Amino acid sequence: MPIPLRATDGAPLDNIAMGLGWDAPKWRLFGPRQSDIDLNAAALLFSGDQLVEAVYHDRLNSSDGAVRLHGDNLTGEGPGDDETITLDLDRLSSRINGVALLVTCYTGQTFDKIQNGFCRLLDRRSGSQITWQTMLRGPHTGMIMGILLRTQDGWQYTEIAQGITADHPREAMPQLARYLS
Repeated sequence: MPIPLRATDGAPLDNIAMGLGWDAPKWRLFGPRQSDIDLNAAALLFSGDQLVEAVYHDRLNSSDGAVRLHGDNLTGEGPGDDETITLDLDRLSSRINGVALLVTCYTGQTFDKIQNGFCRLLDRRSGSQITWQTMLRGPHTGMIMGILLRTQDGWQYTEIAQGITADHPREAMPQLARYLS
């Protein structure tokens, strides 16, 4: 069910953020040490079903500066959001009509190994949470958090919460097309 990105007074929410968090693997007294898990938040910008650009750990800003990844956490160490992508929807080019929000595991672990993983969407002006998702556990290495679509009435967000096989955002591309229309 699409969520219109509007404040309680009806004004458009044009400054939002995706937060991603997870816990680093715990040290064990016996047995081999668990490997670090490197999750990555990504925002893929589309015109129709054509990828225009991507913001992720290798490209921290969109060309217009409207979408920005604020650092790449390699381990999940620390409280709260480990990675944050901000989106200034008013500054996006008018040709951008879709944004896919993704999580991928760069180190290749499946999501059944992730502890306390979550994604959320926030209104940056008020600080209020639009949506919260507990990380979908399972045998996948990526997840489509949701899709932002530009409509005649403004931007709307549709939660997808679908596991995918993708260690890198480019590997998610074939799995996104059905959500962009």
